[in-house]
Amino acid sequence: MDKNNIFDRFGDQGFIKTIERPALTDSQKVALNRKGNELFNKGRIEEARKIYLTTGYSDGLRRVGEYYERQGKILEALKMYWLAPDKAKVEQLSAKLAILIQKLLHQEEKSDDGRTSTAYPGHEF
Repeated sequence: MDKNNIFDRFGDQGFIKTIERPALTDSQKVALNRKGNELFNKGRIEEARKIYLTTGYSDGLRRVGEYYERQGKILEALKMYWLAPDKAKVEQLSAKLAILIQKLLHQEEKSDDGRTSTAYPGHEF
């Protein structure tokens, strides 16, 4: 087993990119956050997420993280919690991911012996 390449299977789903936010006035942030909330409540999560990322609206980012977590998109949820920042949620998901990585490594080791498949049902990354 090549442990150095274990994350290659996840492709371009890197972790967190950070960029500088545009300079917005408080009134612009409020207006954008209201629009983001409206979009979120209508189920237009990705559009709301973009607004929340632009404004740095932590409550909105947290709600998007919760949405992703319910959808099983754990890495995306972790990104949103990290950016929120919600330390408790980051720690909770990090612990879950650590257990999952241990299981993946264990399955990979078994796979090298030809005894186990490397499928990962139920986990979307």
